[in-house]
Amino acid sequence: MQNVRATLVAAVVAVALAVFSPVASAGENNSKLALTVSVEGAIGPATARYVKDALTKADERHAEIVVLRLNTPGGLSTSMREIIADVLASRVPVVGYVAPSGAHAASAGTYILYATHIAAMAPGTNLGAATPVQIGGPLPGLPDASPDKGDKEKKDGSDQQPKTKDAMAAKATNDAVALIRSLAEMRGRNADWAEKAVREAASLSANAALQANVIDLVARDQAELLRQIDGRTVEVAGGETRHLATREAAREAIDPGWISRFLRVITDPNVAFILMLVGIYGLIFELSSPGAVAPGVIGTICLLLGLYALNMLPVNYAGLGLILLGTTLLVIEVFNPTVVLGLGGIVAFVLGAVMLFELEAPGFRLSWPVIGVTAAIFVGLILVVLGSLRRAQRGPMRLGAQAMRGLSAEILDWSESEGHVFAHGERWQARGTEAFKPGEVVEVANIVDLTLVVRRRPVLTVPEGGT
Repeated sequence: MQNVRATLVAAVVAVALAVFSPVASAGENNSKLALTVSVEGAIGPATARYVKDALTKADERHAEIVVLRLNTPGGLSTSMREIIADVLASRVPVVGYVAPSGAHAASAGTYILYATHIAAMAPGTNLGAATPVQIGGPLPGLPDASPDKGDKEKKDGSDQQPKTKDAMAAKATNDAVALIRSLAEMRGRNADWAEKAVREAASLSANAALQANVIDLVARDQAELLRQIDGRTVEVAGGETRHLATREAAREAIDPGWISRFLRVITDPNVAFILMLVGIYGLIFELSSPGAVAPGVIGTICLLLGLYALNMLPVNYAGLGLILLGTTLLVIEVFNPTVVLGLGGIVAFVLGAVMLFELEAPGFRLSWPVIGVTAAIFVGLILVVLGSLRRAQRGPMRLGAQAMRGLSAEILDWSESEGHVFAHGERWQARGTEAFKPGEVVEVANIVDLTLVVRRRPVLTVPEGGT
C-alpha cells in the first residue's frame, strides 16, 4: 500500500513539474525579451497610436528593450511629438534602429531617432533633412530661389525684415531646432549637426553619422544590434538606470492592431476626402428621396468617419469651407439650373481641395488625380441633370387632362354607363358608353369636370401573313 502511495505522489510531482516548468521558464524569458516595433512609411496618427500601444505592452510584459525599427520619409509634427513624448516617458529602454539597408529616417524620423535611448543604423542607410516644410514656402535657411532679385535688393541697400510668411517659417524652424537640440543634449549626441539638419536640411550616411556622434553604433542586422548593446547602461524615465542584458534576449515583433490599421486607412487625406464627400451626397440623396434609408445610413457613417479623420489631420478650415460651399452650390445647380452656380461651385470645390491640408508632409498630400476625378464626377452630374431638363423642356406639355389620357384604370364598380375607377393612385368617378365589370382594366380617354371618360383598350390585330 505504501508503495502505491509513493508511486502516486511521484506521478503527481512529475505532472506538476511538467506543467509549471514551462510557465516558470517563460516568466524568466520575459525579463530578457526584445520587442520590435516597425515604423514604415509616413508618420501619422495611426503610427503614434501603434507606438504608444507597443510601449505600454512592453512595460506590461517587463521587456528588456524595445527596438524601434525606422524606415520613414517623415510625417506630421503632431504625431512625431506624441511618439517622442511616449519614448521619453517609457520605463523600457527604446533602441532606434534605421533598417534595413536602403532605409532612411528623414525629417520626423530624425527627431524620433534622437529621442531614443540608443540610436543605431544599418549600413547603407541615412538620416537627416529635418527641416519643417510649409505649404507654398521655401525651405527656411536655404538659399533663395531668386538670387538675382536678392542681389538687386542688396545693391539698392535695402535691408528689410523677413515678410510675415518668412517670419512664420523662421518661428517653426527655431521651435524645431530647440526640440532637436534638447533631445541631443539629453542623449549626449551631436547637437550642432542636429541643428544643421533642421536649418540646412543636412543628411548623413550611417558611417558618417557614427563618426559625427549622431548615433551610437552601426549594426548589420538585429542580432548584431542586440550583441553590441549588451551590457550598456541607460537611464529611463524617472531617473532609473537599466543595465541591458540583450545578448540572449528572445526577439518578438509587435504588429499593429486592427484599430491602428483602420486608423491608418481613414487618416489618409485622399480617403478622408472621399469619405466626407460620400457622406455629404448620401445625406443629400436621402433628403431628396425620403425613405430610401440606405443612402442616409451609408452617408452618415462615411461623413462621421471623414470628419473624425479630418479632426486628426492638420486641416485648413478655409479650404474645408470652400469645399462645403462648392458642394452646396453644385447641389443648388442640380435643383435650380443656372450654369453660373455650377461653375462657381466647381471653382470653389477645386480651390478648397487644394487648400484643405496645411502641411506638405510626406504621405499626407491630397492627390491631384483624386481632386480631378471628383470634380469631373460633379461636372458630369450637372451635365446629366441639365441634359434631362433640356429634353423635358423640349418635349410636349403634359398637364391636367393631357397627363391623364392613355393611363390605365381599374374598374371598382359600374352601373349602366357610370361607376368608379382606380387610376393614378386615386379613386375617380368615371363614365363610358360601354358596360364594364369590376376588376376590368380600361383606358382613360378624357377627363371632364374631374370625371374620367374611359373605354376599352384597343386590341392590336396582326395582319395576315404576319408573325
